[in-house]
Amino acid sequence: MRAIGLFLCLIIPALSQQFSKSVYPALETATCRSCHNHEGVASATRLQFPDEDASPKKIEAFGKSLVALVDRANPANSLLVRKPTGRVAHAGGQRLKQGSKEDTLLQQYAAQLARMTPQEVAAALKYREDEASGIGYAAQKVALRRLTHSQYNKVVRDLLGDTSQPANQFPPEDFINGFKTQYQAQSISPLLMESYSAAAERLARNAFRAGDSHKLIPCAVAKADAACRARFVEDFGRNAFRRPLNPVESKRYLALLNREKDLLAGAQLVVEAMLQSPNFLFRMDDVGDPALKPWAAAGRLSFALWDSMPDAALFNAAAKGELNSPDALRQQAIRLISDPRARDTIDEFTAQWLRFDRVLGTARDRRQFPKFNRETAVAMTGEARQFISDLVWNDRDFMELFSGDQGYLTPDLAGIYDMTAPAREYEPVKFPSNSDRGGIIGQALFLTLTAKPDDTSPTARGLFVREQFLCQHVAPPPAGVNTNLPPVSEARPLNNRQRLGEHVSNPSCAACHNLIDPIGFGLEKFDAIGVKREKATLVIPQPHGGDEKKPKRVEVDLDTSGFVAGIPNSSFSTPKELGMILARTPVCQECIVKQFFRFTVGRMENQADRPLIDTVTADFRGSRFKFKELMISLVVNRELPKPREGATSAARYNPPR
Repeated sequence: MRAIGLFLCLIIPALSQQFSKSVYPALETATCRSCHNHEGVASATRLQFPDEDASPKKIEAFGKSLVALVDRANPANSLLVRKPTGRVAHAGGQRLKQGSKEDTLLQQYAAQLARMTPQEVAAALKYREDEASGIGYAAQKVALRRLTHSQYNKVVRDLLGDTSQPANQFPPEDFINGFKTQYQAQSISPLLMESYSAAAERLARNAFRAGDSHKLIPCAVAKADAACRARFVEDFGRNAFRRPLNPVESKRYLALLNREKDLLAGAQLVVEAMLQSPNFLFRMDDVGDPALKPWAAAGRLSFALWDSMPDAALFNAAAKGELNSPDALRQQAIRLISDPRARDTIDEFTAQWLRFDRVLGTARDRRQFPKFNRETAVAMTGEARQFISDLVWNDRDFMELFSGDQGYLTPDLAGIYDMTAPAREYEPVKFPSNSDRGGIIGQALFLTLTAKPDDTSPTARGLFVREQFLCQHVAPPPAGVNTNLPPVSEARPLNNRQRLGEHVSNPSCAACHNLIDPIGFGLEKFDAIGVKREKATLVIPQPHGGDEKKPKRVEVDLDTSGFVAGIPNSSFSTPKELGMILARTPVCQECIVKQFFRFTVGRMENQADRPLIDTVTADFRGSRFKFKELMISLVVNRELPKPREGATSAARYNPPR
């Protein structure tokens, strides 16, 4: 025994020094990182891998921080050892084979960590504290962001009084990270540039078609002098570029104006030119020039809350340097949220987050789904929009998005829900207690957009819940994997759960599908347009030349038991039960914050944003989940972050027993 102890004393320090070359590669090969990252399915656990390009020094620090997962009294019983080897329940399944050299290596490493002194533990856990605080991570800066089509429409409305929504005719935008607002997709193609040019010409012409009907000229047109012309250039330029013009710009646009003796004709030229300028088409998001910082801040505030340009009051606050205190920012945010334009922003956020485009662009077999048509699809989006609008603007608990017991019906939706049609469209109606519906997951929108044209899709439904409501990224299937399910036949009338059993039996599929399919299984009580059913109807094509020309329909039983891997006590069998689980889950609550962050900031959050996300989430919870408080907290703390306070790493250490 003494010889073994001496051997371990000799080998384990070496292992500790070589974590980045021994244990770490074993965990990487086991693909632990795919779930244990800041946006992975295991993002809420105490095990999060550093970035793939992390230095060996950081990897070693990460290795020592794993002491948080070690039972110091019995290292072999540590979660660090037992979870990846499947000795205890692990959402990701068995990643390391028991008895393998990797298993032995991990046990030896856990034993080494168990020998750390309290001082060494405190130093090791400093890594975890620094990660949580964002120390060492550079904030991602995006200097310019192109106006989205939604923003373009709203800006020309507020700038010119034009409500024709010209951007609706522009080339479609791509969804990235769940939204159209992401800066990675905001380049300008030749086709889009042509669209901008044509729109600028048309908007400028319409702006003065009936004289100066929109009051763009700051003086009487008939009495306009050189001072009036110069003031028009300065005022309109500030509004169009969301900042004051510099002297070179002022001179250039004034010269363009003066090419025409007629003031309105010259003003039309200036408007057309400015609407094609990058200074109009792109927003200042992060600038280095101190003189422009207040104007960039005003833009960030207005585009976050109005999806549009600042108004005169916000411009004046920027000019006076009044946007550099939390109280002033909060008052401006409250003022902007009280304006009807803020409702348009929430509507746009809702439409993108919940992917209205998928429902509006979907098709269903009319013989199989006679209750579905274009009007029904529009009604589905209208219900979801009304639902969220009520939660936001009536200061209700936003987590009722998942647990709420009411819908907003139209005659089309009433037919799907098997309820009496309301007297007025989108009138709030409580679902019957036996409907099994609850929140957005029980509404027809979600159940339709996550289905296939001819059937439900447990995988798609589970994936949507993971990515949109838990903010957990699930890796795509490996290249070359056959994703086709076994066909149904009269001899093998399988329901979706039975057909998807292939995902569990195939090791290359099981790791991810065990995380998403069980969620979808719990929603199988509702068909591909959200109609409740007790059994699934299979449509089985008949062979050519058979006696029956029409497909045969066979009913099969359903097993609607489901669960959310990684969330304790999460078994459910209806949308209502799943909604209750999500509403009380901290990861889901934080995900709401992350989704609005992504929509407004135009990118995914990273480790440097961790303090901001934590602060806004705490404020959201502290307000009893009032979404307006989330909005205010995000814009205020993004501009003026709060100093972080927290316990020391030693105080946070509570080793599992």
